Amino acid sequence: MSEQITLSVDGEQRAVAAGTTGAELYFDDRSVVVMQVDDALCDLSRELEAGTTVERVTIDSPAGLEVLRHSTAHVMAQAVQQLRPEAKLGIGPYITDGFYFDFDVEEPFTPEDLKTLEKMMLKIVNQNQKFARRVVTEAEARAAMAGEPYKLEILGKSSDADAVAEGANIEVGAGEITIYDNVDRKSGDTIWCDLCRGPHLPNTKLISNAFALTRSAAAYWLGNEKNKQLQRIYGTAWPTKADLKAYQERLAEAERRDHRKLGAELDLFSFPDELGSGLPVFHPKGGIIRRAMEDYSRQRHEEAGYEFVYTPHITKGHLYEISGHLDWYRDGMFPPMHVDEELNEDGSVRKPGQDYYLKPMNCPMHNLIFASRGRSYRELPLRMFEFGSVYRYEKSGVVHGLTRVRGMTQDDAHIYCTREQMKDELTNALEFVLDLLKDYGLDDFYLELSTKNPEKYVGSDDAWDEATRTLEEVATASGLELVPDPGGAAFYGPKISVQARDAIGRTWQMSTIQLDFNLPERFELEFQAADGSRQRPVMIHRALFGSVERFMGVLIEHYAGAFPAWLAPVQVLGIPVAEAFNDYVQDIVGQLKALGIRVEADLGTERFPKKIRNASKNKIPFTLIAGGEDAEAGAVSFRFRDGSQDNGVPVAEAIERIVTAVQNREA
Repeated sequence: MSEQITLSVDGEQRAVAAGTTGAELYFDDRSVVVMQVDDALCDLSRELEAGTTVERVTIDSPAGLEVLRHSTAHVMAQAVQQLRPEAKLGIGPYITDGFYFDFDVEEPFTPEDLKTLEKMMLKIVNQNQKFARRVVTEAEARAAMAGEPYKLEILGKSSDADAVAEGANIEVGAGEITIYDNVDRKSGDTIWCDLCRGPHLPNTKLISNAFALTRSAAAYWLGNEKNKQLQRIYGTAWPTKADLKAYQERLAEAERRDHRKLGAELDLFSFPDELGSGLPVFHPKGGIIRRAMEDYSRQRHEEAGYEFVYTPHITKGHLYEISGHLDWYRDGMFPPMHVDEELNEDGSVRKPGQDYYLKPMNCPMHNLIFASRGRSYRELPLRMFEFGSVYRYEKSGVVHGLTRVRGMTQDDAHIYCTREQMKDELTNALEFVLDLLKDYGLDDFYLELSTKNPEKYVGSDDAWDEATRTLEEVATASGLELVPDPGGAAFYGPKISVQARDAIGRTWQMSTIQLDFNLPERFELEFQAADGSRQRPVMIHRALFGSVERFMGVLIEHYAGAFPAWLAPVQVLGIPVAEAFNDYVQDIVGQLKALGIRVEADLGTERFPKKIRNASKNKIPFTLIAGGEDAEAGAVSFRFRDGSQDNGVPVAEAIERIVTAVQNREA
């Protein structure tokens, strides 16, 4: 009788034969593709040791999807080297909803190449090749990868092995190097191999036909623009064809909602080449939307006891030495402007100049306002708010429409309070931003708690622990799902991020609330307490939109450009059926304008049906149509954006409907 060992399997204690593998443990459940062994994902071929905790991982779980996509990336790389034998392998990780693999090739991949590769991949999938894990020495790995210079480079990177391994999915410097072989089931021969830490699916057949290659693009090796430019192929993989089709439909809908496309079609904004990357200009209609967003936000902030401040766009570099930004955020700042230097005739320096920086953050300047005079506990909490323009040096490759820009306006608030007030202020701030986001049409949320990055922080561990604990208590009390984000905090304090799902289920990071004990210390901020002592305030950083530009991009995609009436640049369009009714329509337009409604009349020479189509194309919420019967009855035909229409509506009633919809922020 074979030796028995005890395992914890999916929460239950089980006795199994020594040497049992995951494949044998889950032989009756084909949906299990890998297993969680203690804290690590492992292949089903791994033999299990006594006392370990084992949990099944199915192909449709988050971890299972990652393994599916990583395995599909390997199949794609195998197909690429069949199509292009000269191709050298880069890295090939899974990413959100898909995967990519980088290749050094002589010619870029074409759309026709991707179609060919998909057919080749399907052939590999149907061959039911086995993914076989092999532990090797570094010398053996170098021999196996002798023709792959990028893999050899990774093997030689001991100083930054963790960073490389994260992208390359290779076990480096961790006591174990592994190669995965794609093995022919009939002959047992290795068809293809790659240096990789895995895990992988048991076989290629589990990939099925639910994958697609989506696009190719140039990418620098390891993301460093100083390295050689490779060719990257992106793809996606899902458990079933139905899942793949649903994903492709979501992509198509996202493309229809792309704020860059809609921004051009609706004449909202543009990115002139003359200004440079990531610097938008807002056209009149886009300016109306932006002003409506900002005006409502100002109103709500005033009602909540915030005070408005204004600060300059540039400052001496010393301010960011105090705050720590030059130590911890320099790469995200534009280079300095050196000014005020005076030279002698011989070129020697008579008066040294100073470095000025475009501000990346508003908080240091708000601290200067707090420190401008003595403060009493009676003034706290002090809530400062600013629509402040900031500038961040984003690399050109990550700049994306309005959602990733270099010049932005932050709706930035900083709350200064006592430690006793801290928890209530955090709770109020979270309730405030959630309520306000709902008014803009976003109401499906969860929270993310970003904690200290042990390699990038200022202040004491005790202060960080207290701040993190307090934020977690406030987030938990909200009743919303709380997701951890280890190491994701800014250098000066932990934060709660409000994650909002849009109309098609995508998640966007919205408001952030950060608790900061460190900047008040660095700026030596003080207030006089009730007992006469001098104490440090607690600082809460809070942004609602994040940036006005990004929030507007999110709303454009959320609403697919069809803004609710209160935000729409043109809320009402009046259309006469014929020229004879122009004056009648103009009179109604005048009444609406007098009530503050954004209304226009289409009195052009185009045919009536074309005017109706134009109103629909421009996504105008309400269209008022007037002909002979309407004019005689003092009425209009009231047409909604979805094409439905109420005929014979008295003008007074039509006006009341519109004003009510705008005032109540209805769709």
